[in-house]
Amino acid sequence: MNWNDCIERTNTHSVKWSFPDGDVIPMCIADMDFQVSSAIVDALNKKAQHGIYGYTTFSDRYFESIISWWKRRFGMDIDKEWISFSPGIIPGINVLLSVLTEPGDSVIIQDPVYYPFYSTIEHHRCNVITNTLLYEDGVYSIDFEDLEEKASLSRAKVLILCSPHNPVGRVWTREELTKIGAIAKRHDVWIISDEMHGDLVYEGYEHIPLFKHNESLHERSILCAAPSKTFNIAGLQTSILLIPNKDLREKYQDKLTGFGLMRPNVFGIEGTIAAYEEGEPWLNELLMVLEENKQYVQNYLELHIPELKAIQPQATHLIWIDCTELGMKNEELCRFFLEKARVKFDEGFKFGKTGQAFVRMNIACPKERVDLALRRMHEAILEYRVDRKVIK
Repeated sequence: MNWNDCIERTNTHSVKWSFPDGDVIPMCIADMDFQVSSAIVDALNKKAQHGIYGYTTFSDRYFESIISWWKRRFGMDIDKEWISFSPGIIPGINVLLSVLTEPGDSVIIQDPVYYPFYSTIEHHRCNVITNTLLYEDGVYSIDFEDLEEKASLSRAKVLILCSPHNPVGRVWTREELTKIGAIAKRHDVWIISDEMHGDLVYEGYEHIPLFKHNESLHERSILCAAPSKTFNIAGLQTSILLIPNKDLREKYQDKLTGFGLMRPNVFGIEGTIAAYEEGEPWLNELLMVLEENKQYVQNYLELHIPELKAIQPQATHLIWIDCTELGMKNEELCRFFLEKARVKFDEGFKFGKTGQAFVRMNIACPKERVDLALRRMHEAILEYRVDRKVIK
């Protein structure tokens, strides 16, 4: 595969590439500008040529592909019965919260964090409780003392854990996960672990599924995953929830049926099987490309734009960039990059108050596009320095 192809995505119904102004470079929205594995393309073509796209169900091969993937990638044994379907992680979390909470309950998140968590919690008329991550010298960590305090609140019912964390890119260690689990158990708090980016981990780090080493969490936690971020097939709308607790699993599936969400996308099943059975070589190449891109961004910023500090991700195809030294935040910051550099980022303030002076950059694209975006940013900041009479 040629990872340097700048594939045209305008006029393809792409959310990421839907800007009216075609001169803007979108470095936002967490999908990739890379073509998927040829194995997935072949599987979808075969299904398309079959010519019948009726109601779809789950085959033994579908379940086996998931079980085998988790065993190969994470050394983890999962039971077929645990596997539940969702058209996406956020829809799945919504269904879970409808079972686990009542209006007025509280749900803990660790901000700055994936912004749909906020609206999802509020949709269920629950209170958002923030266990804000500690940020020091470019490194994020968990404030466990604060987490203990928040979990002890009388109506704290659920912790939504982002693992690996989006947007800061942390891969939580076994020790950190053990502490999180212990706090949740002490205070009878459920854990919903969003592990969407668990396959996109860089060399030197290991993603540990929440209950891999802690079977005592089986009865109080849910693990959310999908092939969508890993293999760039989010549009196929097929996600996976691992729910070991039988009672919760049955309630979840009843709710899913009640919402009419129980049947998968006809192409989603084929894409999932092809991805997990044959997509590993493609993924291994992708991780090398992403490693090069993130290092390129790091080096470029250090050399040319020292006002911007890239938080080096341990996982994900996203870089969280600290723009504090520019002296802008919120809409002003993102408007500067959009209007002056013609680059669109995900706005940091959406991820929480501590993200007001940050932007999130998607590096899952050819290096040529990364370079062009960086050069545009550099030119805009050079002009900004002149206006402010700053010499770098």
